[in-house]
Amino acid sequence: MSKDKSKDILEKASSLRWEVGDNFHDKLTEGIYADAANISQRVEIKEGQGDYSFDRKLDRILTSRGFGFPIMFLILSVVLWLTIQGANYPSGMLATLLLENIHPLLKQGVASIGMIWWLDGFLIDGVYLALAWVIAVMLPPMAIFFPLFTLLEDFGYLPRVAFNMDSMFRKSGAHGKQALTMTMGWGCNAAGVVATRIIDSPRERLIAIITNNFSLCNGRWPTQILIATIFIGALVPSGWAGLTSTAAVIGIALLGVVLMFFSSWMLSRTVLKGEVSTFALELPPYRPPRFWKTIYTSLIDRTLIVLWRAMLFAAPAGAVIWLVSNIHVSDGSLANWSIEYLDGFGLLLGLNGVILLAYIVAIPANEIVIPTILMLTVANLNMMGLGAGEGVMFELDSSLETGNILKAGGWTLLTGVNLMLFSLLHNPCSTTIYTIYRETKSWKWTALASIMPLILGFVVTFLVAQFWRLLR
Repeated sequence: MSKDKSKDILEKASSLRWEVGDNFHDKLTEGIYADAANISQRVEIKEGQGDYSFDRKLDRILTSRGFGFPIMFLILSVVLWLTIQGANYPSGMLATLLLENIHPLLKQGVASIGMIWWLDGFLIDGVYLALAWVIAVMLPPMAIFFPLFTLLEDFGYLPRVAFNMDSMFRKSGAHGKQALTMTMGWGCNAAGVVATRIIDSPRERLIAIITNNFSLCNGRWPTQILIATIFIGALVPSGWAGLTSTAAVIGIALLGVVLMFFSSWMLSRTVLKGEVSTFALELPPYRPPRFWKTIYTSLIDRTLIVLWRAMLFAAPAGAVIWLVSNIHVSDGSLANWSIEYLDGFGLLLGLNGVILLAYIVAIPANEIVIPTILMLTVANLNMMGLGAGEGVMFELDSSLETGNILKAGGWTLLTGVNLMLFSLLHNPCSTTIYTIYRETKSWKWTALASIMPLILGFVVTFLVAQFWRLLR
């Protein structure tokens, strides 16, 4: 065979091969598209049919631009309202049982065995009362909030909250799932810190941990409501007092959300620089919540664990409160000297020395701040006939009587407003600080999470006080 003829045969074979290959490729592609079309026809969801039509219709409302945020605020407001209102009755029952019934029995019991006065006061008026206050004030709202929150999670609504707020958190340099940890923090900041485990990015998880304290936890809601009732509600006619006070408390909570975005933005551009991670947010199908499993999970895994940690820190706090009120130096107790020392700085912030000392000794639990403030005010002013003795925390049923004690201690509208701000912005409670360390394994990040809101609280209250005095 000649060389030219061989070359001609090879060229024809090559041409034939590519023609067959192209034809085969076309047929293969056509077959794939045909199979895909057949599959899509079999799984096509028609309006009004199939299990997912309800989910689609509901998502059009819950994740829409027009209705998503109003519905989200409404649902979360209802949860918080049910938590606050629903906790009043069981909290009152627990307070009556632990403070009015068991406390006197314990005092009688130790008196019958001849226990010396200082050990009696240290154990019963100090340690026991702090534990009783924490249980009475903290247990009922957590037992309501956490089940309600978990029911929303089981139903499938919380992922929609994250979906709605994802763009806002991403613009602040944080993770979209921080929306979930933020709402969990409204129940308890320690639980909100633990909830950050759902965030995969270590950098964005740190941002969520550090800023979770700006969520107004249930330990701070009673303080906010009481002070708003006494000082904000009094500014308007009685018929509008409740609505005005509620609006003020909600305004403080929303301010916390704004500060969370601001601090997240600052952290993401300073000590925690980095790109915002992308994530695929799965919107699970809506399903009926598993009621009894939810109750068990909420009470055991969240409520009781958080309460136990709070009790561990509340016991020594009660001991310290009793000691500073009963150890005397010269002509005054340690509490009196501390109040006098802190008063100048407190007044500069629009607060006073009693408030600052109360937040120092009550760091283990926000729930005992108001009883501590009342006890310190009465003792510092030597107000006869009020309270049960030095170092014995107490609370009054009447907001009017509470307001009279506070006003006798020099409180003004500025003091009330700045206490509400400082209650939002002060350092986390010791339970949350301990939880932050457990989650981060770093004293550096724990210190930053503890000091940053406190510095912000000092700055904000100072600016408000100076502006207030300028207007006067």
